[in-house]
Amino acid sequence: MKTRALTLLLSLLATSGAWAADNMHQHQAMTPAQQSYQHGMTAMHDKMMDGLKAQDADVAFAQGMIAHHQGAIEMAKTELQYGKDPAMQKLAREIIAAQQPEIDKMQAWLKTRQP
Repeated sequence: MKTRALTLLLSLLATSGAWAADNMHQHQAMTPAQQSYQHGMTAMHDKMMDGLKAQDADVAFAQGMIAHHQGAIEMAKTELQYGKDPAMQKLAREIIAAQQPEIDKMQAWLKTRQP
């Protein structure tokens, strides 16, 4: 019995250090850029999943892609606000320019599908 108790105690002690280190990592304050990315990505994923509720595959595709493109635009805006690299800033502007017209096209198409 003493051997079991000692083994259990040693196992708990061995894993508690790893748990504490991981727990500390998770509680570090996020930067404003990380917060912005997380907010945008969470909203994007939620809206993409909402798109799956449509039984029509074409509608589900359009709704999911609109959310996906909006998420890309939000991430690009975060890059423009917090990023420093000129190449990434340029790419962010290109993403916004490319994705918004596609969103507009899919939204217009969806309007034709609604009763």
